[in-house]
Amino acid sequence: MSNSVFNRFKDRLGEVIDVQAAIAVLHWDEEVYMPSKAGEGRGRQLATLSALAHRMFTSPDMGGMVEELLGHADSLDPDQRKLVEETWYDYQRAVRLPDTFVERFAEECSRSYHAWVTARKESNFSLFQPCLETMVELLREKAEYLGYEGSPYNALLEEFERGMRMEELSTLFFSLAPRLIALARRISAADPPDTRWLDQSWDEQSQWNFSLNVLTDMGYDFEAGRQDRSVHPFTTNFDLYDVRITTRIDPRDLFSGLMGSIHEGGHALYEQGFLEKDRRTLLAQAPSLGIHESQSRFWENIIGRSLPFWQHYLPELKKQYPGQLDSITPEQVHRAINRVRPSLIRVEADECTYNLHIMLRFEIEVALIEGAIYVEDVPALWNAKMKQYLGVDVPEDRLGCLQDIHWAHGAMGYFPTYALGNLYAAQLHEKMLQDMPEFWNHIEQGDFSPARQWLRGQVHQVGRRQTASAIIEAATGAKPSAEPFLRYLCGKYSALYGLKNVDMMSSKD
Repeated sequence: MSNSVFNRFKDRLGEVIDVQAAIAVLHWDEEVYMPSKAGEGRGRQLATLSALAHRMFTSPDMGGMVEELLGHADSLDPDQRKLVEETWYDYQRAVRLPDTFVERFAEECSRSYHAWVTARKESNFSLFQPCLETMVELLREKAEYLGYEGSPYNALLEEFERGMRMEELSTLFFSLAPRLIALARRISAADPPDTRWLDQSWDEQSQWNFSLNVLTDMGYDFEAGRQDRSVHPFTTNFDLYDVRITTRIDPRDLFSGLMGSIHEGGHALYEQGFLEKDRRTLLAQAPSLGIHESQSRFWENIIGRSLPFWQHYLPELKKQYPGQLDSITPEQVHRAINRVRPSLIRVEADECTYNLHIMLRFEIEVALIEGAIYVEDVPALWNAKMKQYLGVDVPEDRLGCLQDIHWAHGAMGYFPTYALGNLYAAQLHEKMLQDMPEFWNHIEQGDFSPARQWLRGQVHQVGRRQTASAIIEAATGAKPSAEPFLRYLCGKYSALYGLKNVDMMSSKD
């Protein structure tokens, strides 16, 4: 077989990816700059382009080319063969969704997003409830189109964490929850760090400037990206050389915006780290959101909340806030930024309790998709689970079930990937320390290039050539496991809080 069929296939796939990039631009604008009255029109634009991209990708011509290439797979080089196989996987899922459904789903996502923004602003779940009810119905319909074994939730989860199953996650979370709760309780009984020095107003422009400096040091290429503000921080990419991030700044919280920037910067480094030769193909993608999340959590928590990081950056932060941080030491920042306490907001949760926020959302999502609860039950169930897992009372919807954007985007099945990302990140970090004994010395000097290059070779440049599980095993020599994450938490927080005899491998602690 000549290369003509493969070249025609690759060109057609590139056209689909171009349209998907245009859709991403419209989504980015919708959440960053779009005027408030433009919502209805934007919804139609997104619906039209989403249906167009779907028709292009699922056309008989595209299917015929992929099938022909699969029939001559032996004549393809390994990268060509993998691209064809990955395209066939996506194609087989996509052709199950009717064009009319794709268009209707995209339009409803836009409508739902704007309803969520209003409901969140007014802290009134009832304003979002009708859209969420429609979204749940559409997601159940989507699951039926896609097909599944076991729970219909599995059809949705496959979109975000390929090969993972709800039943497997339930077992994992059931095992993790008591360990995390026990650790949080041990810590709550210890002396908390003194954070009174944080109770000040922190200039927003200074926060912004500092975040840009850190992102630059991390290796984020501002000639191929930019940072903006949004209600909910996110990362999006339109091309290898156009990867954008957002954050949100709170003048009463010195670290919220910075941690958001570092987190999204971790995602962006992944997107900017794909191979040039994979541009405009499916290989320039992560194989799962869990592996993508491992990158953001690595940079945000393992690096950004470390003592060596603040030994390097505190002098620079003091320059941004003359007179406000003069007597503060890196050790004080380290303790404050790693303070463990049950909180209402997921994105501001500490490492010990963060996964509990994810488990709560996972359980509600599964119950909604399986029809075990009604949408109107969500606020009360959310509040009850927050009390069960974290021991906190939710005062209003804005701080409870309206805090996240994911359900407005129709992204049920997404939340569990955050927890998996924490596990993957710890396992990668443990191996990184073995390979680079001088790792923390580099961080203390503000040199992130060794860590970035290690991740680039082990994770970023792999793209979709391997599954998330295979990437972790190839990089670390072991299958994905929760044990490195538990060891990481035990070591870090036992030292921070002076705890003794903490056994994170057992739920009896």
